[in-house]
Amino acid sequence: MSTVTRFAPSPTGYLHIGGLRTALFSWLTARHHDGTFRLRIEDTDLSRNSSEAMAAIIRAFDWVGLNYDGEVVYQSQRFDLYREYIDRLLDEGKAYRCYMPREELDTLREAQMARGERPHYDGRYRDFTGTPPEGIDPVIRIKAPQEGTIVIDDGVKGRIEIAADEVDDFIIARSDGTPTYNFVVAIDDALMEMTDVIRGDDHLYNTPKQLVIYEALGLTPPRFYHVAMINNEQGKKLSKRDGATDVMEYKTQGFLPEALLNFLVRLGWSHGDQEIFSLEEMIALFDPKDINKSASSYNLDKLLWLNAHYIKAKPDAELIELLKAFDVDLSTHPKATEILTATKERGKTLVELAEQIRLITEAPTTYDEKAAKKAFKGEAVDILKDFAFRLYKNQPKTQETFHDEMQRLVQDREIGFGKIGMPLRVSLLGSMTGAGMDEVMVILGVEETIARIEKAIAALA
Repeated sequence: MSTVTRFAPSPTGYLHIGGLRTALFSWLTARHHDGTFRLRIEDTDLSRNSSEAMAAIIRAFDWVGLNYDGEVVYQSQRFDLYREYIDRLLDEGKAYRCYMPREELDTLREAQMARGERPHYDGRYRDFTGTPPEGIDPVIRIKAPQEGTIVIDDGVKGRIEIAADEVDDFIIARSDGTPTYNFVVAIDDALMEMTDVIRGDDHLYNTPKQLVIYEALGLTPPRFYHVAMINNEQGKKLSKRDGATDVMEYKTQGFLPEALLNFLVRLGWSHGDQEIFSLEEMIALFDPKDINKSASSYNLDKLLWLNAHYIKAKPDAELIELLKAFDVDLSTHPKATEILTATKERGKTLVELAEQIRLITEAPTTYDEKAAKKAFKGEAVDILKDFAFRLYKNQPKTQETFHDEMQRLVQDREIGFGKIGMPLRVSLLGSMTGAGMDEVMVILGVEETIARIEKAIAALA
């Protein structure tokens, strides 16, 4: 049988980093086996659905390049189908109408907890044949097994056995007729012929209920893989502050999709000591059976390191297009290649890269106060004037000849390299950061270099 996997988010919010990792693991499993990867939107909770969130999920998939097969499946369009299966269970005596009011159920559970018992529905309407109470719209409950064990052969956690009586006769349809989460998930996974379901281990306690539904309907369950959560660096639940944010926010922050996917695949899976994986390598090597049992740790420094690697590896033409979203357009700049060569090593994100480029392409209008105070002291102005005169006189054209001019000035004046390097850097870039001075000057040319020096002297001397 061909491998079929899915990702099934609820459109009640953005697609976060943990959800994207689950989607990636599922996608890789399908692609490794030349199988099918489906996208299903679990939007049965009509009161909480958001069309904006739904669109954001699709945009995130498009951005990272996780293509799905077939049309997107929306559960909200399948209510008639779910109703057929609910009616079937009722007709076969495997489900029943429960008339217990919510308040009465809450009272029952409070009494059970007061006695030190596990709070649960007591099944009082399981075999009810009397006259239904008036004024109550019933829920539909499935008849869960009352003896034996429910076995989960989990691909990550191994064999898990749960006593059948730990699972109540849970609700499969609410009083308004809408089906519940566990019911529709089991139905859809079966009808969509899922062979492997990879999801966070926060769903582990849903699995016994779904297995009850599979058994009642005579359906074949998929193989389950429950993946441990992503923690922050302190070992606690990942928060929005730590990085559990909208996937598209990573795009805004200047991360590349290939860096983000490479980062996520290593959160819970490994292949020896290898850190950098192309998408093709991920597809070839990934096996859900190798997913780690323990929780993984989110490390921003690792993500930045990977992102810097992929920025440096990007062809210039692609970087030029990407940088347009960050208000940098080098498409017509005659020295675009030189600018990117000078800055690519210094930008861990596209935001940082854009900032580094603007230092070169835009003359400073202000100067870092601390840097200027440190650089413009002693003979700094005389040294800069001397250097500007040498540039005007000798008209260097290459990175090497610009460097030679700096070197000769240092030797002739018998000064340390910092005596020219620091004030020159502040003059050209406005701060102590940025590319090498010879790289910057060959891009600016003699005329612009002298103009920036003179402007800085006028402003700071």
